[in-house]
Amino acid sequence: MIQVTDFQKIGIGLSGFGVTFLFLGIILFFDKGLLAIGNILFIVGLTIVIGLQRTVRFFFQVQKIKGTTAFLGGILVVLFGWPFVGMVIELYGFVSLFSGFFPVALSFIRRLPVIGTVLNMPGISRVVSRYADDSRTAV
Repeated sequence: MIQVTDFQKIGIGLSGFGVTFLFLGIILFFDKGLLAIGNILFIVGLTIVIGLQRTVRFFFQVQKIKGTTAFLGGILVVLFGWPFVGMVIELYGFVSLFSGFFPVALSFIRRLPVIGTVLNMPGISRVVSRYADDSRTAV
């Protein structure tokens, strides 16, 4: 099992707060203050969890530069006062950057008690499996 240090637990908490603030910012009609705080907390938490060097290596890989540009550019657009446009740009960058993790996350979610049962229903399972297969071949 992977050992999680106390420092990494703080990073996980910051990332969780970041996602919560982003969710609240979207629910409250794209409140730019909440979105900005959520973005900053998410990036800082991710950096604490995986380390500064690995974060820089992840975001600035040659094949991920388009996603990085969109993600960081979306954060800047949110900070400059255009929250809806910034979140759309940021969402594109997020999907572009983290699409390789989606099959892993999907297989984990399928093992959870309630959500896994729903995802393993006949009609939904076919769609989820097709998405997971497409994502693995695209990476």
